[in-house]
Amino acid sequence: MTMSSSIAGIGSYLPKQVITNHDLEKTLDTSDEWIMQRVGIAQRQVLSEGETTSMMAVEAAKCALEDSGLSPNDIDMVIVATATSEYCFPSVACMVQRELGITNASPAFDVSAACAGFIYGLSIADQYIRSCAARHVLVIGAESLSKYVNWQDRSTCILFGDGAGAVILSQSDSPGILATKIHALGEHVDLLYAKSSHWSSARETVQMDGSDVFKLAVTKLNEIVDQTLAMAGMHQGDVDWLIPHQANMRIIKAIAKRLSLPEERVILTIKEHANTSSASVPLAFDVAVKSGKVKRGDRVMLEAFGAGLAWGAVLLTF
Repeated sequence: MTMSSSIAGIGSYLPKQVITNHDLEKTLDTSDEWIMQRVGIAQRQVLSEGETTSMMAVEAAKCALEDSGLSPNDIDMVIVATATSEYCFPSVACMVQRELGITNASPAFDVSAACAGFIYGLSIADQYIRSCAARHVLVIGAESLSKYVNWQDRSTCILFGDGAGAVILSQSDSPGILATKIHALGEHVDLLYAKSSHWSSARETVQMDGSDVFKLAVTKLNEIVDQTLAMAGMHQGDVDWLIPHQANMRIIKAIAKRLSLPEERVILTIKEHANTSSASVPLAFDVAVKSGKVKRGDRVMLEAFGAGLAWGAVLLTF
């Protein structure tokens, strides 16, 4: 019997410290108007003392567990998408497992696919559930990109924020995840990167060729949205909501146009959260659910694109 997977619970966590565009005006040659026109971001949350990537992941996971009604030892796999762990090892997933009190020796591992990491994690979890190798998988996207930002570089420091989002994907008789597609093109690794090592105290900052990344993102996301719909035997008009990676309003508008979706059917949190990399999609998803926009039975397209270059999409019925 072929099993399906569906979202049983969802949660998120944002750091307490907020940096607004007006705060950045005090130290940079920039303005709130310039930042809003360029990227549509008004503020970003960044780590405060005592907050870490793993701590945010744990808090988001607790919210998802509460939402699902499951207990920690019901979870038989933990997947954390992150590029900003505080340790080289152990994995953030193992730290989450410990803090939640999951003692059933279930697999726990991290996935590194930059901004597309959460989509990769969902796709992996779905395959495990479909093959009956897992029943309840905790999938988390958690990032603390503020550690890698040059706060004197106005072209990049305005873009990023910290946060975590989590879902629990559970075995289901009725299809929740309808189709997933993930891709990567390593030939473009030099377009977006942060050269840093857990073994060194030196930490280099984010480097990006914004123009080329934008062009490739629009092209590849348009393609993968079409591919994902085709896999599910559906068409553009069958999607109720788009929950995109919150990176760039121009990219988001291009994908919404491809899906023939009006702006009110696109979940946007970039203004409040900035780009939180692998956390952005689950964070936006949680906001959409908690605000009452996305309801059970709605058909939702998730998509993300990031360094690697890596990208992916998930079509699901919530």
